[in-house]
Amino acid sequence: MKKIGLNELREMFRDFYIGKDHYYRGSYSLIPENDKSLLIINSGMAPLKPYFAGTETPPAKRMTTCQKCIRTGDIDNVGYTDRHATFFEMLGSFSFGDYFKEESIKWGWEFLTEVLHMPEDRLWASIYEEDEEAYSIWKDVIGLDEHKIVRLGKEDNFWEIGIGPCGPCSEIYFDRGEAYGCGKPDCKPGCDCDRFVEIWNHVFTQFNKDSDGNYTPLKNKNIDTGMGLERLACVMQDVSSIFDVDTIRYILEGVVEMSGVAYNCGEAPTDASIRIITDHIRSITFMVGDGILPSNEGRGYVLRRLLRRAARHGKLLGIDGSFLAELSERVIDVSGKAYPELEERKEYIQRILAVEEEKFNRTIDQGSVLLEEEIEKLKEKGDNVLPGDIVFKLYDTFGFPLELTQEILKEKGCEADEEGFRKLMEQQKEMARSARKSLDSEGWKEDAVFLGDYEPTVFIGYDTLNENAEVIAIISGNQFTDRAGKGETALVLLDRTPFYAEGGGQVTDTGVLSKGDFKAKVTNVNKHHHVYLHKIEVLSGTLHKDDIVTAQVDAVKRHGAARNHTSTHLLHKALKKVLGEHVEQAGSYVSDEGLRFDFTHFEAVSKEMLADIENLVNSKIIEFVPVQARELPIEEAKKTGAVAQFGEKYGDMVRVVSIGDFSSEFCGGTHVSNTGQIGVFKILAESGVAAGVRRIEAITGAAIHHRLTEAEETIAKAAEILKTPAENLLSRITALNEALKESKKELEQYKQQAMGSSIDDLVAGAQEINGIKLITKEFSDYETDELRLICDKIKEKVKAAIIVLASVKNEKVTFIVSVTDDLLDKGYHAGNMVKKIAAAAGGGGGGKADMAQAGAKDPSKVEDAFAVAATLI
Repeated sequence: MKKIGLNELREMFRDFYIGKDHYYRGSYSLIPENDKSLLIINSGMAPLKPYFAGTETPPAKRMTTCQKCIRTGDIDNVGYTDRHATFFEMLGSFSFGDYFKEESIKWGWEFLTEVLHMPEDRLWASIYEEDEEAYSIWKDVIGLDEHKIVRLGKEDNFWEIGIGPCGPCSEIYFDRGEAYGCGKPDCKPGCDCDRFVEIWNHVFTQFNKDSDGNYTPLKNKNIDTGMGLERLACVMQDVSSIFDVDTIRYILEGVVEMSGVAYNCGEAPTDASIRIITDHIRSITFMVGDGILPSNEGRGYVLRRLLRRAARHGKLLGIDGSFLAELSERVIDVSGKAYPELEERKEYIQRILAVEEEKFNRTIDQGSVLLEEEIEKLKEKGDNVLPGDIVFKLYDTFGFPLELTQEILKEKGCEADEEGFRKLMEQQKEMARSARKSLDSEGWKEDAVFLGDYEPTVFIGYDTLNENAEVIAIISGNQFTDRAGKGETALVLLDRTPFYAEGGGQVTDTGVLSKGDFKAKVTNVNKHHHVYLHKIEVLSGTLHKDDIVTAQVDAVKRHGAARNHTSTHLLHKALKKVLGEHVEQAGSYVSDEGLRFDFTHFEAVSKEMLADIENLVNSKIIEFVPVQARELPIEEAKKTGAVAQFGEKYGDMVRVVSIGDFSSEFCGGTHVSNTGQIGVFKILAESGVAAGVRRIEAITGAAIHHRLTEAEETIAKAAEILKTPAENLLSRITALNEALKESKKELEQYKQQAMGSSIDDLVAGAQEINGIKLITKEFSDYETDELRLICDKIKEKVKAAIIVLASVKNEKVTFIVSVTDDLLDKGYHAGNMVKKIAAAAGGGGGGKADMAQAGAKDPSKVEDAFAVAATLI
């Protein structure tokens, strides 16, 4: 067989099925879309489940894909075997109620034998033992010898997951030859030896299994085939390990180059580490490229676990410092054409990897020392189980994923007390769940009072801003009390409240509680589990327990917050439409004055894109789109397509806020009833706040009016200063700018002329020391490039010279030291000299042998620095 590269195989498969009228769809993201059953896409058919289930209409009845996949179930085997990997690509062909078994098998055989030219005598097939139709196709249509059609049972050749669509399958095997076999006379597909490699599985979804275990034929039968690209490449390149496939070997060689450790095809003790890094860098590069960020939960934890495992094995190989970001470049080199998102997000990917690896590097050494000490203690006691509290400390303090600790322990013949670790993890989560937000009053602290016996506060603030309510409890100085008088600060629990408690990124409502001569400002509202605590400052009169008070929300502040909260929903959807579906909310802050929205994205947003985003939001505002809020059972809410933040925990009932058919999100905040009430939306700034997280700040409504007023005042003042009407400001500034440029140009010419005439003076004034000319000069307000230019011009005129120049600017000094080429071989080094010269003026620096620079703080010491230069010579 001709050896074919992995990338070429992918293209050949795609082109073949396009030729069979299949719609080609590029790989779906590794992040499942509307599928909470999966953390990460792990098979070629996983993103297509809605099409197989009939809940969505596919773009075509025939499809083909090459899907990127992540599986970590066999992670302990990765690196230690030839075939296990966490990242792989799955070639697939699919039919949704179109063709069935005969076409699927015929085209599979055609691709392998006529396109890839695999020898027919080395191909075998397996079928489900009761599938006579498939047997007949292989025997009578394909012409495969009967002894090469192997019948296998349900466990091997019948695909089903619980109830629902299912069916038999047929697998195609490649015979690697007797050298890989077990020697048994009946060795064939299904044997546990390495001779027969399964390369392609054809699943025939033809039945529906009900809860009673009955199988009924489907009206529309489907085809789902999957062929591992790496495994196919092994066969086509005649290698026994996926790590010897061309593209993967290229990455592996990068590990070898970085570590200086030779690779011996799985025979050397260090080979496992080389393979683990090679595999994991593929996974983490693709994961970050799809918008997954390291975290301690969910798919972010999978990413962090793989990244830190790779980083640790780098240390085992002796690689100093961080290396994963640099190594990811090799993944992008070999896969960027097929997956352009890798090229597009290269800088972002490398930044995320660098930040996370650096974070781990800061603690891994300390954690490793602790672990080694604890292992020694275990051995001294004759024990081999590391206590759960130590395992937890390694996780909580040093960032060791449990699996990493387990892996290190396994290498030492020990194990972890996983149950003890889990208990401590649950305790920590429970503490986090019960912890109360700490505000500026002692009354907000968790241990202040026990509120568990009180009925939940009824929140009525969605419907009204003014309501009578009963005072259920008053808390002052961490104690329950029956009253609060003028000048006192207290926490008040009401039976019902129109006040929105701070949460979901939205600030608290403020307002007033009143009754007769009693009046108090409500400055903050905090929800403690099921009750609302109102922080008040009593302005007059006295509040008593059991009083009926009027609770009045500050309407202006509430309406401002509502405008901005609805705007964040519009902004979120606009970001997805303009930047891409990878955008996820990473945090928000909503007040009456403005909004701040954090989101996942791999680079700064261009001015043009920001304009598109702003225009899209405003287009929805001027359409006066109705805003609707509904309470729905969570499963029903999910079916509507409403966006839920990943990682957020929701109850059985959720509130869904929909803005026409443009946006729908889970949200408990307050909103306008119509987008027209927002008025107008204006983006003020876009910036980065963390690796892979960007922030947009914006204002709406009255805040824009205030900003316009300020801008008009600024323009008026500028016009007054420049003595020109406001409408002529631009032309006046342009004229002044041109004049300034001309002045700078003239100054530059003057400097050049002065420089030319002074070069000879500088050379003539050189100090002769042991046959070497020392040229020194102090300048005022010269730039570093200008000093370098002077050095170059002097070196054109003289030999055996050392030039030391200084420029004093803004009370700071810049030194330049330059050495002529003929002195370099004699050991003179500008970088070494400038350190000592600058030190005399309170500075430091360095550089190359021929030229170096330094900064210093004390301009009065320049002459002392020049004296040091003479001493050095």
